[in-house]
Amino acid sequence: MNCSIYEELFVGQCAEFTREVTADMMQQFCAVSGDNNPLHVSADFARAHGFPDRVVYGMLTASLYSCLAGEYLPGERCLLQSVHSDFLHPVFIGDILTIEGKITEKNDSVRQIVVKAVIRNQDGKKVSKARIEAGVL
Repeated sequence: MNCSIYEELFVGQCAEFTREVTADMMQQFCAVSGDNNPLHVSADFARAHGFPDRVVYGMLTASLYSCLAGEYLPGERCLLQSVHSDFLHPVFIGDILTIEGKITEKNDSVRQIVVKAVIRNQDGKKVSKARIEAGVL
């Protein structure tokens, strides 16, 4: 976990981590969210609609932006203020995702950073992008 204070953070600072999407993650997300859409819970339904398997919840994928902010940019002093994310391509169980972020702005008057982030799958395909605003305690 990044323990930097606000003054140590800088525009251009980058961080990344990887995470494999598992069936267990899907089950846990379903339980927490209550979203039982068959596209996410039924392989047969997903295949009948042109997908190779169940589609991972977009918000499960986007939840990795919370990890990026809370663990890396800015880290333990993060107060997440907003996340604007776009879902560009579907994600599937077994995909290995690389989450990358870069600080693009620092707003000293409110102790806030802006992070531009992307998530790529194991093939290098960009599956999501986001703009994250986080206060730094």
